[in-house]
Amino acid sequence: MSDSTTEFSKDIITRWPFSDRATAIEANAIREILKISGRSGIINFAGGLPAAELFPETHLKAASEMVFKKHGPKALQYSLTQGIYELREILAERSSTPEMKFSADTIQITTGSQQALDLIGRAFLNPGDYVLTEAPTYLGALSAFNFYQARYCTVPMDEHGMIVEMAEEKIKECKPKLIYVVPNFQNPSGITMSAERREALVEVAARYQIPIIDDNPYGELRYSGEPAPSLKTLGGNAVISLGTFSKIISPGIRIGWVAACREVAAMIEKVKQSTDLHSTTFCQYLVYEYIMAGHLDSHIELIKEAYRKRRDVMINTMANEFPEEVKFTRPEGGLFLWITLPEGISASEVFDKAVDAGVACVPGKPFYPHNDNDQSFRVNFCHASEDNIVEGIRRLASVLRTELS
Repeated sequence: MSDSTTEFSKDIITRWPFSDRATAIEANAIREILKISGRSGIINFAGGLPAAELFPETHLKAASEMVFKKHGPKALQYSLTQGIYELREILAERSSTPEMKFSADTIQITTGSQQALDLIGRAFLNPGDYVLTEAPTYLGALSAFNFYQARYCTVPMDEHGMIVEMAEEKIKECKPKLIYVVPNFQNPSGITMSAERREALVEVAARYQIPIIDDNPYGELRYSGEPAPSLKTLGGNAVISLGTFSKIISPGIRIGWVAACREVAAMIEKVKQSTDLHSTTFCQYLVYEYIMAGHLDSHIELIKEAYRKRRDVMINTMANEFPEEVKFTRPEGGLFLWITLPEGISASEVFDKAVDAGVACVPGKPFYPHNDNDQSFRVNFCHASEDNIVEGIRRLASVLRTELS
């Protein structure tokens, strides 16, 4: 390599101009926190990871062998952008209710539900468009929509979810292009939107002709309480639903889906073509064969029982160890709960001290589109063992007691 080539390589970042969109992107806060929380000796409640020891490795291996036996080269070939028909048909059947029927042509397979969020951004958002969200809301959605230079109008939450009666004023003020919600066991708060609020949200969205994005990665992970009707059931074609196998099989498979009316599904398919042509054919057949073997529902029941126990251990330990001024949610399902600190206590500062004490969770500030709340934490109760949950919460409680003394 010549000296001139070496000199050019050193200077590549300043001489090759990246796009304005790319340079405006900030690093994902959770990914940066995970670099810290991965240190030896730290009990990690920070990530959105399911429990790796519960992955169905044996059954997935058998399903993989069945893919080669039944589908052979077809599973290794290019496939339809919309996704293999067999898997779309199963997803349509699983998603259908007596009130709302799906068909295979209303399902778009995606590379995880994160890609679904990106595709929706591509399909709907121009620079400067508003998205109406809960506050707090899912950080991954903000990351996806930020790339398309979205702006946000936010509606606060209480124990029943988004306070929908406050949404109409925001809609009149900002004229949002989309309404984005996580109604079941919300990431980050763990809160589930009540049936009454769901009906109200569908009504106001219909009145102003705004599509609702119903992000539902945790809907099948209910451990207590009674389910509310889905937004899709209530809102029909006015609602675009997102799902994923990341939390109920494995995130490494990277298979998610969009359920929408045919016209929207066709638009999502069109924008996906320019992204990756199609999601991995092999993994689509892998999921299909795994489901056809009858393993999915029994596996969901297995992880629900394990996660229910871990949730209860975390809640009970918090109730026993936390100062009474510290509040936390009691989710009926999902992976997360939300800790709220008293006025005047910074979650970002507590995070640094908690890491020093050997426990990591995620400060809540990045989950607010305007970064205007530094009083909360998100914790994952599914990834750690029950013993580590007890020890980690005790460490966190000790830090909190010191901060409040």
